[in-house]
Amino acid sequence: MPPRGMNRSFLTEEEKANRPKVTLPLLKRVFSYLLPYWKQMTAVLACIVLSSVLSLLPSVLTGRIIDEGLIGRDMRMLVMLISASLGVTLGANLIRVAESYLNNWIAQHITFDMRNKMYRHLQQMPQSFFTSNNQGDIITRMTSDISGVERVVTSTFTSVISNVITLVSAVIIMFRENWVLAAAGALVIPLFAIPTRWAGKTRWTLTRDAQECSDEINGILNETLSVSGQLLVKLFGKEDYEYDRYRNANHSIISLRIKESMAGRWFMVVINTFSSVGPMILYLIGGMLMMKYNADLTVGDITILVALLGKMYGPVNSLLNIQVEWIRSMALFTRIFEYFDMPVEISSPENPVVPESAAQGRVEFRNVSFSYDGQRRILDNINFTLESGKSIAIVGASGSGKSSLVNLIPRLYDVTGGSVYFDGNDVRDLDLKYLRDNIGIVSQETYLFNGTIRENLLYAKPDATGEELAEACKKANISDFICRQEKGIDTMVGNRGLKLSGGEKQRISIARALLKDPALLIFDEATASLDSISEHKIQEAMEPVIKSRTSIIIAHRLSTILAADEILVIKDGRIAERGTHSELVKKGGVYTELYETQFRGALEAA
Repeated sequence: MPPRGMNRSFLTEEEKANRPKVTLPLLKRVFSYLLPYWKQMTAVLACIVLSSVLSLLPSVLTGRIIDEGLIGRDMRMLVMLISASLGVTLGANLIRVAESYLNNWIAQHITFDMRNKMYRHLQQMPQSFFTSNNQGDIITRMTSDISGVERVVTSTFTSVISNVITLVSAVIIMFRENWVLAAAGALVIPLFAIPTRWAGKTRWTLTRDAQECSDEINGILNETLSVSGQLLVKLFGKEDYEYDRYRNANHSIISLRIKESMAGRWFMVVINTFSSVGPMILYLIGGMLMMKYNADLTVGDITILVALLGKMYGPVNSLLNIQVEWIRSMALFTRIFEYFDMPVEISSPENPVVPESAAQGRVEFRNVSFSYDGQRRILDNINFTLESGKSIAIVGASGSGKSSLVNLIPRLYDVTGGSVYFDGNDVRDLDLKYLRDNIGIVSQETYLFNGTIRENLLYAKPDATGEELAEACKKANISDFICRQEKGIDTMVGNRGLKLSGGEKQRISIARALLKDPALLIFDEATASLDSISEHKIQEAMEPVIKSRTSIIIAHRLSTILAADEILVIKDGRIAERGTHSELVKKGGVYTELYETQFRGALEAA
């Protein structure tokens, strides 16, 4: 990470190692985002040219003010030239305002397009993308990286154009005034630009090291002075060890801060010295030409050249860093394009099937196999049929593949072998929205948005009436809780539903699924990790639902399993046993073992 508050004029070692390969297709792709706004870009370019040229005119007018106004003692000319200089300066600044507006307008619209495209693309990514990628990295691509594009458009691109035009214009004017002094100025520029850059790099390195040391100190403080950290230090008697660690880091940062401070002083010395060297050299050479060779050169001419030389320092110094900015900009676009180029693995087919009749929820697995990584099989040759209106309970040890199995039905993942059918159609042939609209899932990890109970319920059906909301809440056994709240159904649930208990959140989740009115309802460990009271209330809500519609239940609780018409026992990704509770207990197999270790104790405790 770069030091906070500093302009990163130098590449970090990580940036050097990961610098992107700049190719013609990459450049075409980058500029394709500018193409829709070519008219505005043309206007920006015109503004840059005008403002760059106009910003140099006051320097030229200054020479005439000295020669024709002051030395020539012409008050009228003096006033006219000063007025012209002020007018040109004002005009240049007004044009810069217009340029800034257009620039920001273009940048905002480009990032608007990119954010929308990225969000839509991420929505289409399979569930595996979100389980295998760091959430922070996903958010960074959506926010910081695309915001960086805004800086590239408003700063890097326009800065390069502006600096080049300013530099070229200044050189042309200087050579037109006096080629000898112009050549001297051209030789002087590297003398004060390159050492300044070297001094700046030294200071940047020291500041970066000091920041890293400061981060280390903050890490020590956060770890050892927190409640848990301080307790750990005491329990293991590490007070002296942690003190020495803190003291050493503290000592290191003192040395770095002193060096950084002195480097700053030397930095200013270098800047001030070399900024003064150029003008002094021009004054010296100009004086020699005027006095010794009687050259056709005036004080105003020398003043113009000195002023223009000062105008060139900024553009030259900026263009010396162009490689850094260019690499950083291309790296930014490369990171964004990496996400754009990720294939959409799960989507509706080109000509999706959308049945005209109402969905019945019939599910069939034919020789289904599944693997997350293409190597280790999670499911192997799964075959079963769930008729409409019936229910199946799926049981098995943790990691046996139960959740993976039900996730294949709404195509959160796709099978790697065999087929899953929904109402007689391969789920891969169905319109994806139609398929998911007809499947409701109540998962163990209930997610509620930071809003009201009503808003969370309406997420399933935005146009639901008050009667429909009340009926769904009643079926989910959450009505009494809602009525006890001061604001009723408009009670805020907090971030991720933290203001509610696990059971309350789960019952709201069931109500939300019921409001959707799906043909198939899946309960994935809906009662896991809940206390017995909450489990009982959820059980009361689930049982009538299971009997009224096609359902799949994954559960560890015997009471939930007993409500199903059939039980599938999964072991090592295969269906080891199937049947009713009484049939399976008599077999003395996998289910009997699960019953003895998990279910019997819960049943007896109840």
